[in-house]
Amino acid sequence: MVLTKPELLTELQKEARILVHLAGKLDSSQLDYRPTSKQRSSLELLRYLSFMGPQVVTAAKRKAFDGEAWGAAVAEAATRDFQQTMAVIGKLPEVYEKLLADMSDDDFRGELTGFDGNKISAGRFIVSVVLGGHAAYRTQLFCYLKSCGREELSTPNLWRGVDPVPAA
Repeated sequence: MVLTKPELLTELQKEARILVHLAGKLDSSQLDYRPTSKQRSSLELLRYLSFMGPQVVTAAKRKAFDGEAWGAAVAEAATRDFQQTMAVIGKLPEVYEKLLADMSDDDFRGELTGFDGNKISAGRFIVSVVLGGHAAYRTQLFCYLKSCGREELSTPNLWRGVDPVPAA
């Protein structure tokens, strides 16, 4: 794997932190915002991100996707309000730490069948789907915020999860 396990964990934890930062920029009037009728709302996007990563890491560890577990996670997330969803997202750093703790280098190299039907290593699966998914969906949330008028948000908000330093 190109990343070490500690590096992967650091990146996943950073993604959760950035997500908490961006979600903190939403106000209650923006939770139901969706750019088009077929896209997730802001709250639905956050609900998805509250379970996607742990479910995919678990699939990588098991070397198989569990559709029943995924469906249960979807159903559970759908019952959460914004505060409950944010509480779950706020715990993702610890969840990722626990999920990755017992994975060895051999576990990361072990193969499973990816969503496209091709063989993929567990490590690459986690990086591609979880880490890549977090980056993609946080960017979507950032775009939602910008569409809702949060013009002050910029690159540091999106990539570092911090407010920009005001110009002197």
